[in-house]
Amino acid sequence: MLTRPSGDGASSVNAMVRRELAAARIVEPTLQAAYARCRELNARHGRTYFLATRLLPASRRPAVHALYGFARYADDIVDGDLPQADVRLAALDAALRPALATGHSDEAVLAALADTVARYGIEPDLFTRFLHSMRMDLTTTDYPTRAALSEYVHGSAEVIGLQMLPVLGTVCAPEEAAPHAAALGYAFQLTNFLRDVAEDLDRGRVYLPADELAAHGVDRDLLLWCRRVGHADPRVRRALAEQVERTREVYRRAWPGVLLLRPESRPCVATAFTLYSRILDVIAEAGYDVFGARAVVRPSRRVALATGTMVRTWAGRVHREPPLRRRVVTLGAEPTAGRC
Repeated sequence: MLTRPSGDGASSVNAMVRRELAAARIVEPTLQAAYARCRELNARHGRTYFLATRLLPASRRPAVHALYGFARYADDIVDGDLPQADVRLAALDAALRPALATGHSDEAVLAALADTVARYGIEPDLFTRFLHSMRMDLTTTDYPTRAALSEYVHGSAEVIGLQMLPVLGTVCAPEEAAPHAAALGYAFQLTNFLRDVAEDLDRGRVYLPADELAAHGVDRDLLLWCRRVGHADPRVRRALAEQVERTREVYRRAWPGVLLLRPESRPCVATAFTLYSRILDVIAEAGYDVFGARAVVRPSRRVALATGTMVRTWAGRVHREPPLRRRVVTLGAEPTAGRC
């Protein structure tokens, strides 16, 4: 079951949360507790997203926490080794529909989500598409082509960019900004896939197009061998180098959308863009070996990058070219390790 709002939830809300809720004019105690629960999920699990969210006007932060909280809850069902994940996901889907239709729910995460959807006029079908991809995670373990992977990523990530757009606001017609918002969600998800190759293998999944890997002589068995020995075979390094460059291209498609957002929302999105895309640099700096250690941006570096991006964005220095660094690492013809 989802967490229910407590009757005295407002008393447990700290000062920062109270300021955000007051700015958003969320006054009902159980609804305040529901939003506080979503904020807690974002702070605990979404370090980069949470840091970027703090750059939004206080009145919009609770909505972002609600969207994150719902996505996190669903993702935990399919990734958390919970018993009867299919039953739990079906129950979430069944509870979601009346919540979005009425704008209310007795469940904490859904209560905050339903209120956010009603406040910002977010298209309910976006959440149906999201749950479609979550159901795919229960049965699909490989993706033969990029087109097949894109079906999954549309629901798991692109729609989240589209959900966020009404909250962030635009200086143009929303449909003009929508492709860029979807592309940014796509880029973030592809970055996750590259960073988490080893962890996803442990769950029995490969989120990289099989045909593109095969062009470098890579298949699931070779990836599993790399996982066992704790380092990447040269063929895997070359395949991942190509995947990193493909992902950089998606970031480039997404960047123009930052300029289409309302000015007060640009620091948040520009910072998330900078921090998440920098994970690709960390992967490249490691020689595209994602099996030795998880690719993360160090906390001190994260703060420095976020601060620099904030200052430039608030000063109105958002350039048309994305802040991407091309990391070219020469991968020599090393002796083939492992399987032949």
